[in-house]
Amino acid sequence: MTTSSRVAVASALFLLAGSINAFAPSSSILVPSQPSSSRSSLSPSRSSAPLFSSTEDDLGEKFGGYTVKQRLREEVESPFRKVRLGFFGASAASALIALYFSLLTAFKASTGGFADVPPLDEALTSVGINVAGVVVCSALVYRDWKAGEANLARIAKGGALARLVVSPAASSKERAALKDYRRSSRVILCAGGPSYISTLARSLNSDQLSDENRIPEALSDVDVLVVPILLNENDGVADTRRAWVEAVAEEGDRNFDITRSDDVVAFPQGNAAWADYLKDELETARGQGFDVLDKGFTITVKKNGRILRRATGQPQWGGLIGTMEVMDGSKFGMPGDDEKYGGN
Repeated sequence: MTTSSRVAVASALFLLAGSINAFAPSSSILVPSQPSSSRSSLSPSRSSAPLFSSTEDDLGEKFGGYTVKQRLREEVESPFRKVRLGFFGASAASALIALYFSLLTAFKASTGGFADVPPLDEALTSVGINVAGVVVCSALVYRDWKAGEANLARIAKGGALARLVVSPAASSKERAALKDYRRSSRVILCAGGPSYISTLARSLNSDQLSDENRIPEALSDVDVLVVPILLNENDGVADTRRAWVEAVAEEGDRNFDITRSDDVVAFPQGNAAWADYLKDELETARGQGFDVLDKGFTITVKKNGRILRRATGQPQWGGLIGTMEVMDGSKFGMPGDDEKYGGN
């Protein structure tokens, strides 16, 4: 290669590198802000990361019922789904075309008079193979498509949950979305009628029998935020804060103080949004024969924003507190917990 050729090649590489840098974003690394050490563990975290990765659902308009953001998230979670859909879809189409020609061959073999046609039994075997190929490949495509739709529905549901707003019991003027509690708290939604909310309030704010009630402190130790949700007969969400503060002690409730659990309790704000989110949950519970107003139900949300479990009735505080760290997995890989749990 001559000197002039080398200079030309070097110049072309230099211009190519410059054009790539020109289209690169000005800031490719985002450094999240560090939370203040004086902030309570159950205070909402104001980091830029959302509770659910699908909370910024305004990225593009919806098509097919889901946004671009949600569809991108589904592709990240199942990166080979489209590959499988394309492969098995093409295989089904190929088998369908082969089936068409094998049917023609079988028809010719059955009528006779064609010299270049295989025997009828071979033609029918080819038809059977192609039918099986169409059925199997089509079934695989349908199953994978249904799985993708279910995953999209879960992601959209997670985004709706992340946008729900609560108001801490200790401050009626403060507002925070559930996404703001990401990594700092686990959230337990406790939904039911007036008697359910009253029982829940007394279980957290009064001493039972001869024991001293230390449930609020224990919940704080495992980073649990309780969100009571008062339901009405029309499946709407009523004024939960008012029902909570109006709860009264009953026989056996000692040292009742409704403010005892203020540090671990928050109330729903924007009742219409809460009712819309709980609509499917209520339908599912009623479909299983549960009285959602009297018996109530709970939804436990992990620190990463995913739902850990659903259960009916009052929360079983003893078992929940004792097993929460293991069920949620904070001791096994939650980023940022090394300092708290003594990891390396």
